[in-house]
Amino acid sequence: MANTSGGAALGAAVVDMPAPHTSEHPVRAGNGFVMLGVAVALDLAGIALLVVGIVMLASGAGQGGMWVVIVSSLMILLGFFMYFGLTAVAPGEARVVQLLGRYVGTLRTPGFQWVNPITARRRVSTRIRNHETDVTKVNDADGNPIQIATVVVWQVQDTAQAVFEVDDFVEFVAIQTETAVRHIAGSYPYDAHGEPKLSLRDNADEINERLSTEIAARVSSAGVKVIESRIIHLAYAPEIAHAMLRRQQAGAVVAARQRIVEGAVGMVEMALAKLAEHDVVELDEERKAAMVSNLLVVLVGDRDTQPVLNTGTLYH
Repeated sequence: MANTSGGAALGAAVVDMPAPHTSEHPVRAGNGFVMLGVAVALDLAGIALLVVGIVMLASGAGQGGMWVVIVSSLMILLGFFMYFGLTAVAPGEARVVQLLGRYVGTLRTPGFQWVNPITARRRVSTRIRNHETDVTKVNDADGNPIQIATVVVWQVQDTAQAVFEVDDFVEFVAIQTETAVRHIAGSYPYDAHGEPKLSLRDNADEINERLSTEIAARVSSAGVKVIESRIIHLAYAPEIAHAMLRRQQAGAVVAARQRIVEGAVGMVEMALAKLAEHDVVELDEERKAAMVSNLLVVLVGDRDTQPVLNTGTLYH
């Protein structure tokens, strides 16, 4: 447990991201179809009045005809200007709205809507995304070079922070993910080698959870939510892979030999107990030692034994 809390403290100590200064809030918007109808009506009415004004001027109406032409022209321009406020928002995206450089809100509701025509509207995808890191070569906690790659599932949670807190939130997520992967990989050994501590190979679930926590802390100021992160490639670097494989094989051989010896000793104990129980033969300590030696050679040896015919006794 001490290793677990220490690793978490280590991960939290290196992440000190600034607090965001902007947060998302909805913007007031009108129904796009209604405002489209109003704009079309203004244009049609303006065109009709313009025709009337021209007729009045032609008939010598003078100033009255001029005012009709001016009003109709303004109506046509106003209707045309209203078209610029029409905005279509597709599912899985949002529009960040700015008025003269000032953030005024975000359009998230899908559909055809209308906002102030002089505002700037930036499209931001709110769909779930994947980011897969390249296979990166780093040193683990023991100094061994390893290769590691991860995939991160993330989503924009606050569009205002994603647009205004960082230059490019997609690139920001990519760089911070690689930074977190390097930090996590360097904080734990590749293999614990039987020791009671976390390792990249033996504790994948715990390492993935800590990786997700660190990435989330690094990208939170950009309005990004990390859904999941997972190590998809983990291996020793090629220059030490063969040596580490031999080490693992040696450990496996030692463990197998240990099991064989434990089983052989148990079989010898059982054989001596059965001989004594059924009074098959009476053995002194020296004969018991010779029998134990022969049985262990037969049971522990990795090659078939060759029978030897003894024509004498143990002492001659």
